[in-house]
Amino acid sequence: MKNNITALVRSAALCAVTLGFGAMPASAATLTRSVEVNGAPSAVWSVIGAFCAIKDWLPPVGMCIEDGKSPPTRTLVTRDGKASFVETQISRNDRECSYSYAFISSPLPVTNYRSTIKVTAKGGGVSVMTWTGAYTPDSGKEKDAMDTLNGVYESGLAAIQAKFKK
Repeated sequence: MKNNITALVRSAALCAVTLGFGAMPASAATLTRSVEVNGAPSAVWSVIGAFCAIKDWLPPVGMCIEDGKSPPTRTLVTRDGKASFVETQISRNDRECSYSYAFISSPLPVTNYRSTIKVTAKGGGVSVMTWTGAYTPDSGKEKDAMDTLNGVYESGLAAIQAKFKK
């Protein structure tokens, strides 16, 4: 009986060590931000829908280079030239005014980043632009990741809203 208990305790200890007992991996996170825009979805989409149009409405982006392939990949370089992102379009629906993309490489403390930008009609010549993202923050960098992405989303949505001010 003592040997069985000893074996069980050793087995449990080995499992705990193997599974990283006490060290929880960062779990997936999501972020969704929306803004009302004065304009029909087709008008808003004509400004933001092209994959590299992001350079025209996302303040931190200084340059966008698209590879011309299908599906396209874009390289975004920040205005200060200190960071670049490589993103690939994973889906697109011009009829529904949306596209999704994923990071191939990024300086942000995240992995498995996927995002969707979508414009929907609210009515009365007003649209809603929604930007959603799902990602896994690097362990210990959860707040940095959320704060950075939230700032990017908010600045982009505010810039779109300003472009369509009446």
